[in-house]
Amino acid sequence: MALAPSDMFCFSLYSATHAMQQAYRPLLEELGVTYPQYLVLSALWSSDGPLTVGGIGQQVQLDSSTLTPLLKRLEAAELVERSRDPKDERQVRVALTENGSALEAKAAHIPECILEKTGLDIETLQRLRAEVLAVADKLRATGA
Repeated sequence: MALAPSDMFCFSLYSATHAMQQAYRPLLEELGVTYPQYLVLSALWSSDGPLTVGGIGQQVQLDSSTLTPLLKRLEAAELVERSRDPKDERQVRVALTENGSALEAKAAHIPECILEKTGLDIETLQRLRAEVLAVADKLRATGA
């Protein structure tokens, strides 16, 4: 028996992802960045310094062929700068510029706005996040 999309777990995740990105859109438009760019910037904001392209890719779960054009756009916007690692020329390091660092303060309100838009308390949101991550980990572990 086939399931209707509304009865599928995968569709609920897809629908929630779409709704979440729509909730972020007006907040990020004020900053002049897209949702994937915001994720990359968040990875850099939460780090102690520059990250490799591979390190960013692991955090935001994007491969380098997707990440490279995104980083080029962030670099053109003068939010990040890319450079070769002098110790290993194969590694590209990504660092925030002064503008990229300053954008963190302008984005500080976003998590609270998103929490408010969900209508959930922080504990419920943290529990849901943990459950969804557990499902993702299980799917990756089984080679899905």
